[in-house]
Formats: sequence, structure tokens, C-alpha cells
Amino acid sequence: MKLRIIFLLLVQLSFIFCSCNKQENKKQEDFTAHQEQLKEILVTQNLNQQQRYTIINQMANNLLANKDYQGVILFLTDWVESHPDDLYNSYWLLMTAFAYLSTGAEPVAEYYFDRILNKCQDLSVKGQSIHFICLQNLIQISKNPSNRTKYFNALINRFPQNINTTEIYLRLAMEYEKDNQWDMALKTYFLFLEQPDAVTIQIPGEPDAYKKARHLVDFNNSSKDWTFESLPALEKAVKRAIRNYDWRSLDKYKAKVNFFSMSWKQDEMDANSQEVFSMRAWMRGNRIRFSEELDETSNSNEAYLRTWGWSTYVPVWYLYFRKINFPLDPDIHGTWEWAGIYMGNKI
Repeated sequence: MKLRIIFLLLVQLSFIFCSCNKQENKKQEDFTAHQEQLKEILVTQNLNQQQRYTIINQMANNLLANKDYQGVILFLTDWVESHPDDLYNSYWLLMTAFAYLSTGAEPVAEYYFDRILNKCQDLSVKGQSIHFICLQNLIQISKNPSNRTKYFNALINRFPQNINTTEIYLRLAMEYEKDNQWDMALKTYFLFLEQPDAVTIQIPGEPDAYKKARHLVDFNNSSKDWTFESLPALEKAVKRAIRNYDWRSLDKYKAKVNFFSMSWKQDEMDANSQEVFSMRAWMRGNRIRFSEELDETSNSNEAYLRTWGWSTYVPVWYLYFRKINFPLDPDIHGTWEWAGIYMGNKI
């Protein structure tokens, strides 16, 4: 009895499987026949531009619906090659680029997006520029800083109404940095800072955008005469000045750009953290001391010196030393500065 039930189940499953196969085969036959009919119309009929566009677009979208990305690529690239004067070639190549993206072939997609920009006239797709779509995708997938600067500049110059110019200026400046074009980077950071929303804008992945740009531009315009060749040299000079209660030397050693004094919870770029003051008032009448060794959290780029005795209310100050990152000037890049003061014990 059990064997008979199993046999009947197998027969039913086999019937269903065969039916599905027949349906699938019929569906594929219908699809192929439909594509052939469209192709016949395209080849044999005297169609105008709009009619040809409708047929080609339908054939391409039929292939996309079947996820036949290779079929789309072969069909559209062959059409563009055979019809170089087709008004809609930029759109056919855009579909080709997206087909390559769907297969994970980003470098080839990048080639086609770039080709559209350089060799094809712009068209509007659902109210949006094809060239704008290409630039958006190129910025996402391109890994070459030189190319990326070209794409960001094109967005700014051609489509300012479609983008957040403030953010694009920042990202363009960062690409100039990566490409070691420091003069252009600084000029572009300046343009970023000139935007009315530069201070308040929230840029994904760049929480300290304004602080970084402000520091670079201001530092470039400064004398840079407070820097030290090495961390040991800076540490030695500061300790000697504290030991001798030499407030004039300490004032001289302080960075003249973006020097801060703040609690550990404040932000370096807060307005009240960068008030200019002299060390004289804090040293007079107080017994200032310092740790013999730098704080254990110090590293190759940052260092902290614990000092105390500055005031009754907040006696402990951590002097913050920082390695300078400024490739534009090899004589300054890699030197050290006394960049600020953290007031109070570390949190």
C-alpha cells in the first residue's frame, strides 16, 4: 500500500514537472518569436527615428526582463556600431553600461559611461540628463582620482542646480589631495569654506569636514614659524619654558592657527575654544609642574603632556602636540606643533 502511494506521488510530481517544462518552453518560444517579429519590423520597415526608438527599446527591455544582460549588451552595441548617427545612441549605451553593472563588470561600465560623456550628445530620460546620470555613476564606481576630479568638476560646471555644491566642493578637494594636486586642493577647500552652509552642512562619512578645510586653508596662509623639527625637540622646549616660568616662550611656541583650549567634551572648532590668550596670566603666582614622560596614549602622530598647578578650579592641563600633515610644503610636512590644551583630567 505504501509503495503504491509513493508511486502515485512520483507520477503526479513527474506530471507537474513535465507541465512546468512545457510551459517554460512555450514561454521561451513565444519570447523568441516576439523578438523575431520586432526585429523583422525594425529591419524591413521604413521607420522614422521615434518608431525605431520604440522597437529597439522594447526589444532591449524584453531582454532585461529575462535578465539576459549579455543579450542586451550584444544587441545594443551592435546597433550603435552599425548606426553611428542614431539620435538615441547615448541612451542605448547607457542601457549597455547598466547591463554591465548588473553583471558586476564595473570597469567596463565605467568605460561606457565615460564614452557617453565624451562622444555622445546629451538626452533627457524621464526629465533627467543622461550625462548627469553618467556622472553620478562614474563618481560611484571610478577609483582613479584624476578621473574623479574631472567628473566632480563637470557636475559643478554643468549641473549646479542638480547637486549640493557645498558637498561637491569638499569631495573635489579631497580628490585633488589623493591626486597630490595640493594647490588645487587648497583652492577648492577655500571655495568650500566660502559656501554659506559650509559650517553647518552634514556630509556623510566626513564629520570633520569644515574643521579640516579651515585648518588647511588657515595654515597655508600662516607664517608656520612655531613648528619644531621633532616631538622630542618640542617637548624639551615646552618643559624648559614651564620650568623657567618663561611665558613669552610658551606664547611663541603655541600654534598661531586653530590653537584651542577646551575641555575634553568640547569640539576643537567651537568658537569659545579658540580664544587668543597669553600664558602670562596663568603662570603668574602659580607653581606649575609637569609629568616627566608623555601620556601613555601618545602615538607617532599625537602626544599629550600632563601638567598641573594652573588654577584653583581646573589645575590639570594636558598640552596637546600634533604632527603636521601638510605635503604642499616638504619643509613643514612631518614637523610638530603645540596645537592646543585639554583642560581637566582625561575622561
